[in-house]
Amino acid sequence: MNLQEPAPPTPPGVGSALDAAVQAAARAPSVYGTRPWTVRRAGDLITVGTDPDRLLPVADPDARQQVVSCGAALFTVVVALRAHGVRPAVRELPDPDRPGLLAEVLAAEAAEPTAEDRMLYESIALRRTHRGPFPGDVDDVRTVRALVSAASAEGAVLRPLGDERLMRSLAGLVAAAEFLHRCERDTGEELARWVRAPGTADPDGVHAEDFPPPDRVADALFPDRDYGRGRVRGMLDPHGDVAGTAVLLTTAGDGRADRLAAGRALQRVLLTATAGGVSSAFHTQPLEEPHLRAFIGARLCDGACPQMILRLGRDREARPHRLFAPVEEGR
Repeated sequence: MNLQEPAPPTPPGVGSALDAAVQAAARAPSVYGTRPWTVRRAGDLITVGTDPDRLLPVADPDARQQVVSCGAALFTVVVALRAHGVRPAVRELPDPDRPGLLAEVLAAEAAEPTAEDRMLYESIALRRTHRGPFPGDVDDVRTVRALVSAASAEGAVLRPLGDERLMRSLAGLVAAAEFLHRCERDTGEELARWVRAPGTADPDGVHAEDFPPPDRVADALFPDRDYGRGRVRGMLDPHGDVAGTAVLLTTAGDGRADRLAAGRALQRVLLTATAGGVSSAFHTQPLEEPHLRAFIGARLCDGACPQMILRLGRDREARPHRLFAPVEEGR
C-alpha cells in the first residue's frame, strides 16, 4: 500500500472491540491507584505507554512499579480483545528511541474466544484490591497451581511461601519498610496526593472507604500501607481472621521487558484468582527499598528479581466464576 494513501477502514466489530479494550485497561491494578499509563487507539492499533506526569518520584524513582502497572494494563487490553473475538499482535518496546512507548497492539484477525478468554475478561470488572484481614485462607491446591501457571504463561514465577517461618520473615520486612515510610515526610506527602475522600467521583488513587474499618485491624503481621495517615495499622484482628497465603512474583531479570512481563503476569494471576473466588492484597513496601529488595531476592527468591508481594485469601464477598470452580468450593 502506498504510504500516501489513507489506511483502510477498520472492519465492523473490530472498532467496538478496540474501544472496549481501551476502556478495560482503566481497571488494571496500579501503584497507589495512579493509573500511570497512556492507552490510546489509532485505527486498528492500540499503544500502551508510560505517563511521566504520574511517576512517583519518592516511592518509585526508577519507574519500576510504573512499568509493572503498565504491563498489567497491556495484559488487560489483550484479554479484552481476545474476549471480543479479535486476535491481537503485540510488539513490546517497539522503538528504542521512544522509551515511554511500551507496546503496540494491532488487531490482527478474527478469532473465536476461548473459555479462558471469557473467564479472564469477566474477572476484570470483578477484581478488587483487598485491604484488611481475610476470613479464610486459600485451601485449594488446584487454585494455587492455576495461579502459578498463570504467572509462568507470561514469563514470570509465582512463589508461594508455604513455610510459616518464611512468611513471618517476609512480614517482618514489610513491617520494617512500612513503619520507616510512616516516619518520612516526603513519603507521607506523596501518599496524601493519591488518597481520595469518601464519596469522591475521581476514579484515580486510593479511596478512603476502601480502608478496613478501625475495629477490624490490629498490630500484627503484614501492616497495610498507611494511606489513612495513622488510621490503618495491621492486617490481622483477634476475631479469627488470617493473613492468607503470601506469594512473591519474580522475574529472571530486571529490565523494562522483565518489568512488563511482571505486570502482565500480575494481572493474569489476579484475574485467575478472581475467577477462583480468591482475593489479593498488595504489600510492596520493602520492594521500594533497594537493600531490602536485594535481600528478599537473595534470601527468598533464589536470586531472582522480586517484582510484587501479595497475600491471597478467601473473601466473604468473593465467589468463583461458573467457568472456574475450585474442587473444594463447598467446604
